[in-house]
Amino acid sequence: MQQSFFDRDVPQPLAARLRPRTLEEYVGQKHLLGEGKVLRRLIEADHISSMIFWGPPGVGKTTLARIIAERTRSHFVDFSAVTSGIREIKQVMNDAEESRRYGVNTIVFVDEIHRFNKAQQDAFLPYVEKGSIILIGATTENPSFEVNGALLSRCKVFVLQPLSNEDIISLLHRALTDERGFGLQTVEMPEELIAAVAAFANGDARTALMTLEMVVLNGELRGDTTVVTPETVEQCTSRKSLLYDKNGEEHYNLISALHKSMRNSDPDAAVYWLARMLESGEDPMYIARRVVRFASEDVGLADPRALEICVAASQACHLIGMPECTVHLAQAVIYLALAPKSNAVYTAYGAARADAATMLAEPVPLVIRNAPTRLMKELDYGKGYQYAHDAKDRLTNMQCLPDSLRDRTYYQPTRQGVEGRFADRLDEIKRWKAEHAEDQ
Repeated sequence: MQQSFFDRDVPQPLAARLRPRTLEEYVGQKHLLGEGKVLRRLIEADHISSMIFWGPPGVGKTTLARIIAERTRSHFVDFSAVTSGIREIKQVMNDAEESRRYGVNTIVFVDEIHRFNKAQQDAFLPYVEKGSIILIGATTENPSFEVNGALLSRCKVFVLQPLSNEDIISLLHRALTDERGFGLQTVEMPEELIAAVAAFANGDARTALMTLEMVVLNGELRGDTTVVTPETVEQCTSRKSLLYDKNGEEHYNLISALHKSMRNSDPDAAVYWLARMLESGEDPMYIARRVVRFASEDVGLADPRALEICVAASQACHLIGMPECTVHLAQAVIYLALAPKSNAVYTAYGAARADAATMLAEPVPLVIRNAPTRLMKELDYGKGYQYAHDAKDRLTNMQCLPDSLRDRTYYQPTRQGVEGRFADRLDEIKRWKAEHAEDQ
């Protein structure tokens, strides 16, 4: 019978055609699937139990679930958290129990499991407990908050990471040479443009392959060869600074430029380097984390509000994402650039860490130990403890450092900004303790 127009096969997207079929084809997640790693051993030994894959989009959560089902000879059921209700769940569970009687395991894969409400999640619970199914959930959200505790306690959580730049480049090369990709045609694409597409993908394999497909389909046809040009890549990604490599030297050059501009109190330079990173596709949460660190490392108690503002900016980035969060990061960066600077907190911790590393066995002075039991009290735990709130000046001369470190000074405040007030207060405390030293 002749096929109608509507019966003709519609070409699958490149990402679907290149979906890995085996662990050997799978790219990334070496911390879980490398030789001898825990998840690989479980798969190879066919000891799979219910689990949750937590990671960003495009890192292979669905693909890995399918590979596990194939490798372990299990029946695979793909569930949608958006379209499936409790009735559909129970029907699949009943089918799974029937299959189990014939020795066939069922892997139920639930993409975006965080979208299931509590009732839907609870519907899985008895079947997971009985072992009727192996549940594999995938989520981009923290399962601690999005999956109910009873179900989560019965699943092993594996954290999948964004693919490295090298992983993405390897994947793009395969797409250009594999017959399932563009291997049956001649494509000329310079290595720097492959690297540019990889950088743009930001660890997302699906984005990388979709972008590659777009640039190849829009490439210039020269005889039998498709030529991909920088202009084509730029048009298909709407990025002018594509050669920014988020895992390479330029990544560190730009974050260094941002840090040093803020440290040098140059708000114009700081906001420029911020824009360079964001417009090149940098993860705003990466910048937010570095900005929060800067607030304590380079501003510290010279302006204690700096940390509050930076944490708030970080929360705003998490809440609304790009591109709206650019203005919150800009506010934090400009604030830090204009704030008084002090690294006293940073140097205090560094000095304390150096002592702690060499004196890990130094005992806690008895006077500041808790004594919740009679035996501890008999051993003089807490004996002589002075409760500062009961003292006239809210100060005591009690020694809190070990004897070997009793005269050590770690925090040395500057006179910058608000920290000048902390310096004055510390001087008052030290004078009081010197005057009352004989009372010890």
